[in-house]
Amino acid sequence: MDGSTESSREPAEVTGASQSKQAGEVRARWAWTEPCVWTNRMLTTLETGVRGGKWFSLVDKVWREDNLRAAFQDVAANKGSAGADHVGVTEYAERLDGEIARLTGELRTGTYRPQPLKRVYIDKPGSAEKRPLGIPTVRDRTVHGAVKQVVEPIFEAGFAANSYGFRPGLGCKDALRQVQRLLDDGWTQVVDVDIKSFFDTIDHELLLKQVEGRISDGRLLDLMRLFLQQGVLDGTDRWEPEEGTPQGGVISPLLANIYLNPLDWRLLEGGFQSVRYADDMVILCRNAAEADAALSLIRQWMEGARLTLHSEKTRSVDTTQPEAYFDFLGYRFKRTERQSRLIRVPRPKSMKKLREGLVPVTKRCNGQSLEEIIRRINMKLRGWFEYFKHAYRTALQSVDGWVRMRLRSILRKRSKRKGRGRGSDHQRWPNAYFTEHGLFSCVAARAEAVSP
Repeated sequence: MDGSTESSREPAEVTGASQSKQAGEVRARWAWTEPCVWTNRMLTTLETGVRGGKWFSLVDKVWREDNLRAAFQDVAANKGSAGADHVGVTEYAERLDGEIARLTGELRTGTYRPQPLKRVYIDKPGSAEKRPLGIPTVRDRTVHGAVKQVVEPIFEAGFAANSYGFRPGLGCKDALRQVQRLLDDGWTQVVDVDIKSFFDTIDHELLLKQVEGRISDGRLLDLMRLFLQQGVLDGTDRWEPEEGTPQGGVISPLLANIYLNPLDWRLLEGGFQSVRYADDMVILCRNAAEADAALSLIRQWMEGARLTLHSEKTRSVDTTQPEAYFDFLGYRFKRTERQSRLIRVPRPKSMKKLREGLVPVTKRCNGQSLEEIIRRINMKLRGWFEYFKHAYRTALQSVDGWVRMRLRSILRKRSKRKGRGRGSDHQRWPNAYFTEHGLFSCVAARAEAVSP
């Protein structure tokens, strides 16, 4: 009898331990999800597949107070500017309890309506054009984030591996590493894809149709439709968008990935190697014939998705040829007559943006001390280097040389001489002089980073 009792208990304990371990493993794989929304049971269902392939009854998770609070914490951490209502993050936080209660009530009763987006324009590096952004209010960014925390895992589970933009645990450097691996493995014919005004031309109905393929909750779908139809306040003008999703919105990157995910899978199923970060994409092929086939597939898909390729910027590049190059995520991959392999350097627009940021700090008529000027330079240089530290060494040498020239010009001006730093100034203020004063060196930092 004792043996029977012992035998009957042991499997139950093992099963319990096994289930606990499995739940822990599932949670670890989805550690980035919001735990107040995504329980271990829901995550397991996410991995094994929901019945019928669609998720129901999700909107009640959006208006949960703990979900809305978690969404606001993300908004606050991003430190964005105020929207059309002029209410900033700090002011909103001061009355957070009341605001969250109000949002919960409005979302529950279906009376929530987003406020207009504030239209702002930012510079495009290396271009006279301006990039339009749509800034939601803090209140609406909180709701966007709450919806995102509910729906993102559903779509993340189905995203293709060649998509790297705005996805948990992935980033620009992962995409760049994959491009480099493919080039090294012989995928040297590159199709550089440029979608014209992508975020501004996303078709609302096609996008919502894709969302409906995974979610069957009418109220949540209506809420997402409200986001897409959110008015835009441009100065004193107000208008309603008929297409597009605003750059600047919390949920816009996710919607962009949903819209382009079918293209990712089409390319993979066609045997093509592609790397995409949001709307930046390159397709790597082994020869020109494959590149032509990839470009044909892209054009056909774009037509069905009601998108347009930029005719001048979309091109096929044979990277085995001298002087060949393509740009991707701030870098330029290029081959010169002197190099037998592709090298990676900051693209000209990236270099121009850096210099434009440093020029105000390094004007010759600068009243700051040299130490203060160098401190301000270092703040900008360190951040820039962290992204471009894998660039070919000559590019980093040119950055260091240009910065020291600007500093010598300041010192030359203070010595009552005209013109920029040159000639004997290199002996009067050698490189070591600036090192002693604490100037950050990209070349030295790179040498330290790659040292054994």
